Amino acid sequence: MATKTTEPALANGGKIRQVSGMSGRAFLDVETSATGRRWVGPGAEVDRLAEAMVQQTRLPLPLARLLVARGVAAADAERFLEPQLRDLLPDPLTLKDMGAAVARFLRAVDTREAIAIFADYDVDGGASAALLTVWLRAMGWRATLYIPDRIDEGYGPNEAAMAMLARDHDLIVCVDCGTMSHDAIAAANGADVVVLDHHLGSETLPPALAVVNPNRADESGELGHLCAASVVFLMLVEANRQLRAQGATGPDLMALLDLVALATVADVAPLIGVNRALVRQGLRVMARRDRVGLVALADVARMDHAPTSYALGFVIGPRINAGGRIGAADLGARLLATDDPHEAAALAERLDLLNTERREIENRVRDAALEQAEARGLDGPLVWAAGAGWHPGVVGIVAARLKEATNRPAVVIGVEGGIGKGSARSVAGVDLGAAVQMLAAEGLLLKGGGHRMAAGLSVAEEMIEPAMARLGELLARQGAGAQGPRELRLDGLLMPAAATTALIEDIERAGPFGQGAPAPRFAFAGAEITGMRRIGESHLRFRLGGPEGRIDAVAFGAFDGPLGPLLLQPGAARFHLAGRIETNTWGGRSTVQLRLEDAARA
Repeated sequence: MATKTTEPALANGGKIRQVSGMSGRAFLDVETSATGRRWVGPGAEVDRLAEAMVQQTRLPLPLARLLVARGVAAADAERFLEPQLRDLLPDPLTLKDMGAAVARFLRAVDTREAIAIFADYDVDGGASAALLTVWLRAMGWRATLYIPDRIDEGYGPNEAAMAMLARDHDLIVCVDCGTMSHDAIAAANGADVVVLDHHLGSETLPPALAVVNPNRADESGELGHLCAASVVFLMLVEANRQLRAQGATGPDLMALLDLVALATVADVAPLIGVNRALVRQGLRVMARRDRVGLVALADVARMDHAPTSYALGFVIGPRINAGGRIGAADLGARLLATDDPHEAAALAERLDLLNTERREIENRVRDAALEQAEARGLDGPLVWAAGAGWHPGVVGIVAARLKEATNRPAVVIGVEGGIGKGSARSVAGVDLGAAVQMLAAEGLLLKGGGHRMAAGLSVAEEMIEPAMARLGELLARQGAGAQGPRELRLDGLLMPAAATTALIEDIERAGPFGQGAPAPRFAFAGAEITGMRRIGESHLRFRLGGPEGRIDAVAFGAFDGPLGPLLLQPGAARFHLAGRIETNTWGGRSTVQLRLEDAARA
């Protein structure tokens, strides 16, 4: 195995050169769309290289254009479309402290020592804990699961919990947390501590036996795109390799890739290099419906199709997260780890109900936060809001909503008892985690950390204003707020008749799509809209096309923004429409559907 880079990589390890190829003129002359964006489409270079790729590979032109835009050469197209995990998986021992972590973990299993797993309360933490739990169960052993309460204990190890676990356990494995928990790990007297994490670290490591983290300050950063579950998976890969060297057989690791895929997508890790291969293979494993917890959750969510990265991020992930956000923190990890169908069904039902409750709380906080942020001004380098009693379990989601609405880093803080607990989300090109860490080092925060795109923080109520002012200064230095008008990048123009299920199947070969590898977005020019009908309070369904063909379309949340009112205006004729095409299966029949994202008058 060979270590790869964080850049998009081909199956042979080669780096992809991103091809900009975007024309200077606005695509379809849309300078300002309904959502205030400038449309940017592929330029002449992309078209030229795509046509050459079609001649060499016989791939469909839209797929070739997509590959070219991602910098894939014609000679590497087939290897990119079929990424092999065996070619992309890095050697686990390239990560510092991995050897010590594996040795201690295997010794604990071999001598039947008491093991505790201390995990974060989100999907990545839950999946990481489940990976260890399932692996240990297959080896005939078990571990104590401990997940802190988000409100009472906050993120990461705390001194009281670690001291308590150390009294009854020989080894504590911290997953998706621990890199910045110096005092808490020092409190684990009498137990060894191994940290398997991916959050940014400081120059000084906590007093653990091993800290395995691709984002340690002394790591190269080449594997910094891995989520915590992937770090745990790599430890298990090395554990199995050492077991084989001893003549023993370890558990089936390929069967665990559904958990790795779920964590990678839900933690918004970029789908590049080995991450892309992990998610692709993990989706295949998930489609077998072998893990009873995921089956129960898919069924309660009424998923009637094969799992996709979208389903992991927007259907399965939020339900697992709901336990840590507003319910019992360990519900998600227990669901992912259980092998009892009855327990799985009960946990899935509870998580589904909690997710509904979470949405209601989120909507209330979102409305209040947006109103406050607008009053403060949305034209600076940072958008932020803070409110008394705002549930800490939803501030991260609301921060993401503010970020999406303003194209600026956003922080949302809930205040209780004089302490503010907040979450932050960033935009491309702005390292939010590093800025939050600097704030903590300067004493403006009680606690803070994270990674480039997301961070968490605790702050004294009276320090919120100066802390956010300083954070704005730090982010402005990185260019936050100076990006100019938002752009909507399009992968080409389609006629309705060309949008077929066969085309979607071809395009999906370039997936899975997600963070760092967005699903292709197409424009439909001068489309005629018919059959419009409102669905619920905010959604819209309609048909688009003309004499050459028609397809169905859906605009989720159309009436929460400008799209619904624009399309329903009296006397409206034709529109340029932009979005992603997908297969909609209903009653055993599959049709093409446009998921509308933007529109402009033709």
